[in-house]
Amino acid sequence: MSDSLPMAGANVQVNAAGLSKADYRGAPSTLCVGCGHNSIANQIVSVCYEMNIVPENILKFSGIGCSSKSPTYFLNRTFGFNGLHGRMPSVATGALFGDRSMRGLGVSGDGDSASIGMGQFKHVMRRNVNMVYIVENNGVYGLTKGQFSATADKGLELKKQGTNMYLPVDICMEALASRATFIARLFAGNAKQVKEVLKAAMAHRGIAVIDIISPCVTFNNQENTYYSYDFGKANEEMMHEVSFQQADPSFHQGSEGSSISYIPPKPEIMLEADMIEGEIREVKLHDGSSIQLKNLEKGYNPTNRMEAMRVLEEAQENNWLLTGIIYIDPSKPALTELSNLVDTPLNRLTEKDLRPAPETMAKINSLMF
Repeated sequence: MSDSLPMAGANVQVNAAGLSKADYRGAPSTLCVGCGHNSIANQIVSVCYEMNIVPENILKFSGIGCSSKSPTYFLNRTFGFNGLHGRMPSVATGALFGDRSMRGLGVSGDGDSASIGMGQFKHVMRRNVNMVYIVENNGVYGLTKGQFSATADKGLELKKQGTNMYLPVDICMEALASRATFIARLFAGNAKQVKEVLKAAMAHRGIAVIDIISPCVTFNNQENTYYSYDFGKANEEMMHEVSFQQADPSFHQGSEGSSISYIPPKPEIMLEADMIEGEIREVKLHDGSSIQLKNLEKGYNPTNRMEAMRVLEEAQENNWLLTGIIYIDPSKPALTELSNLVDTPLNRLTEKDLRPAPETMAKINSLMF
C-alpha cells in the first residue's frame, strides 16, 4: 500500500499523506457518555493524522468488552478483526506475519487481557510482536453488569458483586516480567500525554504495551476501588433503572435485555493543566471519587528494567497511578525480524512461490528411494 493518497478537497486541511482528519475517524460511539475509551479513540485519530499514517497501512484488532468495541470508533478505512474473548494476540500475530509491512494496533481491556487472555498476553509480549497493544483498564466487566476484573483491588465492594477477595493484576508489571520492549501507563483524561506516548509507541519496533486507566462511569463507583479511588458519598450519583422511553444515547441496554440503565451524560474528564516531572495530582471523577496520578521523576531512565520494577512497586505501595513511559528496550528485534521471512508478504505468495521446484523434488525423492 502506498504511503500517500490523492489530496482531499482544496478547502480541507490535510496532512503530508494528503488526508484530512475526517479520513481517520470511525463510526459514532455507542459507549456511555463520559467514558474515557472515547477520549482514547480521539487521540488515536489525532496521532495517526499527525504522523501521516495512511489508514489502509494499519491493521486493528480487538477481543471482547467495552474496550474491544473501540476500534469501531476510529480509522474506519482500516481493516479490523474483532476476535474471541482473550484471543486478540493470536489473530494479530498471524495477520502481522502475513504482511510485515503493516502496522498493528490492538485494543483490549483488563478483562480481555488480564483474565481469559492472560496466557495470550504473556506470549505476545515475549515474542515481541510488532504492534501497539492498548489495554483500556477500568477494573470491571462493563458489558455484563460490572463484575470484578482481574485488575480490581482486593476488598473492593460492588452492589451486585459482593467483595473482591483477590489481589489485583498489574498490567505493567506483567508486561515487564514477560519482557515487553515498551511499557507505559497513562490516564485517559491526560490527553496530551496519551497523544505523545501513543506517537512513541507507534514508532517503536516490537511490542508496545500501554495500560490506560479509563475509569468506568457506570459500574466501578464504590468505595476503595483499585488505583486509590476514594468516593465522596455525598456527591455520589446513583444509577436508576427506568423504562425505555425513546431512542437516546444516554440509555444503555443491559446485557440480559431485561432492563435499561439510565446513564446521565457527562463530559470527558480532562486535566486542567499539564503535569510536570514527579508531580502527584489528585483528579476528581464524576461520581465524587478521586485518583492519585504521579508522573515519573525527572531524570528517570526508562531503559533500566530493574528501576522500572522498583518504581512500579513503589507506586503500588503508595496507591499512585504512575504515568509515563515506564520501560523501553529498542535493541531487541521484533518477531518477524527473527523469522527469516521473504520480502514479499506471505499472504501474497503464489502457488509457484510456495511449491518446491521440480528439480528440488526430484533430488529429495532420490534420497528417499
